Amino acid sequence: MSSLLQKFKPKEGSFLETFKYKDLLVQLVSRDIKLKYRRSFLGYVWSVLNPLLIMIIMSVVFSFLFQRNLALFPIYLLAGRTMFEFVNHSVGKALGAITDNTSLLKKTYVPKYMFPLSKVTSTMVDFVFSLGALVIVMVFFSFTEQRVLFSFWNFGIIIPIIQAYIFALGLGFFLAQLHVFFRDIRYIYNAFVTMWLYCSAIFYDLGMLYEKGVKQAAKGIEPYAKYLAIIIERFNPLYIYIKQFRYFVWVPAVGKTPYWAAVDQWDFLIGMGYALLMFAIGVFFFKRSQDKFILYI
Repeated sequence: MSSLLQKFKPKEGSFLETFKYKDLLVQLVSRDIKLKYRRSFLGYVWSVLNPLLIMIIMSVVFSFLFQRNLALFPIYLLAGRTMFEFVNHSVGKALGAITDNTSLLKKTYVPKYMFPLSKVTSTMVDFVFSLGALVIVMVFFSFTEQRVLFSFWNFGIIIPIIQAYIFALGLGFFLAQLHVFFRDIRYIYNAFVTMWLYCSAIFYDLGMLYEKGVKQAAKGIEPYAKYLAIIIERFNPLYIYIKQFRYFVWVPAVGKTPYWAAVDQWDFLIGMGYALLMFAIGVFFFKRSQDKFILYI
């Protein structure tokens, strides 16, 4: 076995080369986490406190002002927003990973994949901390509902987390290499995120769109709302991961599965398919352009 490992030498510039620098990855991830909370009085507590405060505000707005009737809406909202922010922040940080490390890239050889990889990984660590906010909310509603909202089913969240991590890596690689040549890509991405947010059913449910589509069809109108729901459900990878995440957190807490929240094997296959496809695209374009980075950074 040891002889086989010695013979296996990943090519310079390939993604597999990052495994030789795993100690550096740990250092980069640790650095990112420490820098984020440096000189912060509450430190890592903000990973829990920040999503809690935003959840409270959004719950008031969308639950009372807009009269949302979803059971345990704060859990539904927080589960969706937590997953969305994980992918959004991962990709946002990975986007500038190459241009932000110009001095290091000019001084020594480091696999360039390492920098987007460390950004996405450090964001995932922060995401794990932020799950404490979800636990606190579920504990609170366990008391108000006078029943335990936790179950072994909750451990299934590892499935969408892995899918979202792979997807974020691929998109991060793709945008990171693009950002080296086109610095405006950051502003384009920020504008895209706004649309992505509203198309990911964070504070509403697809049942609303399906029901509106039925009403449109009953009136003889083209059911555009239904078409929009289908597009979101099948062609928005992030919603697929959010849907799976809620299936393991919110659905068991509610005790019943609405038809629009049901998850089957196709959701898992499609979700992993999008993740692997995005990863392959990101690695392909990153590898093809990485030798030109030094000319533009």
